[in-house]
Amino acid sequence: MIPNLVELRSLRVAFDGVQVLHGIDLDVGRGESVGLVGESGCGKSVTWLAALGLLPGKASVTGSVRIEGREICGSSRHVLEEVRGGRIAMIFQDPSSSLNPVIRIGRQITEALAIHRGLHGEAAKAEALRLMDMVGIPDARRRFDLYPHEFSGGQCQRLMIAMALAGQPDLLIADEPTTALDATIQAQILDLLVQLRAETGMAMVFISHDLGAVSQVCERVCVMYAGRIVEQGRMEQLFSEPRHPYTRGLFDAIPRIDGPRQRLVPITGTVPNPKNLPAGCAFSPRCGRAVEACRSDLPSLAPVHDGRRLACHRPVPVVSAPPVRTRTLEAV
Repeated sequence: MIPNLVELRSLRVAFDGVQVLHGIDLDVGRGESVGLVGESGCGKSVTWLAALGLLPGKASVTGSVRIEGREICGSSRHVLEEVRGGRIAMIFQDPSSSLNPVIRIGRQITEALAIHRGLHGEAAKAEALRLMDMVGIPDARRRFDLYPHEFSGGQCQRLMIAMALAGQPDLLIADEPTTALDATIQAQILDLLVQLRAETGMAMVFISHDLGAVSQVCERVCVMYAGRIVEQGRMEQLFSEPRHPYTRGLFDAIPRIDGPRQRLVPITGTVPNPKNLPAGCAFSPRCGRAVEACRSDLPSLAPVHDGRRLACHRPVPVVSAPPVRTRTLEAV
């Protein structure tokens, strides 16, 4: 069994008294890759922003966040700054908003090296060039003094990954890192993340809407809905036999590139407003399998016989799902 690197227990977040995360329990083992999927507004990014103490002051965060047994939830700014970038690094979906447009790329990477590893001068420059080369930036020495606008979108994302690696983190949080990129570049970034995990041994949490991308880079998957994890399990297990109706709906909504033309089967409705959640299962108003118990009793996330965890009163019968084939996968 892989020892846990990070453990989240009963993590709750509220904004101005409105609860948006409802007790997240999640483990990430050393070297493990975990996918976090769900629609916009389900709480995927908020979970990890809360864990790292990056939410605005109006947010109320309770629960436990442990890194190898060390509690950091509610810790001082000094403790959190040691964790951010050093133990846990995060990259975001829009590199253009994360890179400083008026500071040269080389300086931005060397600043990260100075903060997290104490490198300065020629040693920092040499390491920055090594990182740029590692993430696939061609002619790194010549481009060391260029500004972000002189790189393509895909190259800026690679540079963001290089900055994240500057602190030699144990865990990389990749928050939809391919969303703003075209399909070919998406595939290259996914391949890069897989390669870097193999080379460095770091763990990764991959936050995405794209189930095809998740299937490429993750070993375990957690499905979130309305601030709760509703299903989790091994990637092959969950993708072949999704049991929660919401997970099944996500698969049904994927466009197929093989077989006869078929209409997409969308999930009706939208994610509920956190201010007005249903009394029972939050998915029940959109679920074709819902019964009265679903509307009145909140299901807990509990182990089921096949080793996964599921929060559902009426799970989908075990019927293998068709393989996930998306444009992202086919572009490789």
